[in-house]
Amino acid sequence: MVTAALQICLAYYIVSLLDPVLLSWQCINRPIVVAPIAGLVLGDLHTGIIMGAALESIFMGISAIGGSIPADATTSSIIAVAYTILTGASVEEGLAIAMPIGTVMASLNGMLTPIWASLAAYWEKLACECNPKKFAIANAVVVLITPLVNTVILFFAVSYGVEGLNAFLASMPAWVLTGLGAASGMMLAVGFAILTSMIWNNEVGVFFFVGYVLVKYLGMATLPIAIIGIAVAITMFFAEKRSIDLKNSLQNTKSVANDEEDFF
Repeated sequence: MVTAALQICLAYYIVSLLDPVLLSWQCINRPIVVAPIAGLVLGDLHTGIIMGAALESIFMGISAIGGSIPADATTSSIIAVAYTILTGASVEEGLAIAMPIGTVMASLNGMLTPIWASLAAYWEKLACECNPKKFAIANAVVVLITPLVNTVILFFAVSYGVEGLNAFLASMPAWVLTGLGAASGMMLAVGFAILTSMIWNNEVGVFFFVGYVLVKYLGMATLPIAIIGIAVAITMFFAEKRSIDLKNSLQNTKSVANDEEDFF
């Protein structure tokens, strides 16, 4: 467990550095990326991919806006994958514990916010000194230190917490585990509902019900539905583009006609 925890922590730390430094914000720290990485490190890429897709469905509607993070999707995804692979638990059990762990990790991160906020005066001082080199060095130090807190917590959670969590769940009655499996399936729906609520309008609503019919009544798989969706999206894009070009052309023609009338 300790060796696995060290490997997982190293992967998490590298991802935490690459995301803000090279790839901007929330690019590779999403569950669909970190879960397969965790699975690869632990020797079970297949489980990592499956859980990554499911966890992304749960957390896709959750984003860190204004410093408010309802759940830490990155850390909880890694712990859930580690628990599933290292203990041989089912994917449903791993998904069921992801959201509670993410909520706890987000609360711990929130407790550290006053510490980082207290550095505001120091950053203002560096800005007033007009010393870009010193500012860059201080910023690099903060970037290197910030992920260490979660890395340490992640190490103890994987090395010492996974077995305890497995023993705790093993002691539960079968009906509790059945409920956890059902809850994990419900969380997928909740994740999609959160995302849909952000983009819902009359135009999108039509495709939502069409997709429901394709899955529920026609029994189509995800890939063919995705291909149909891509084809519809491309068709609508070019149709809208032609409509805009036609509108601009009519406006230009009308403008030329008005200019000729004004000339005469």
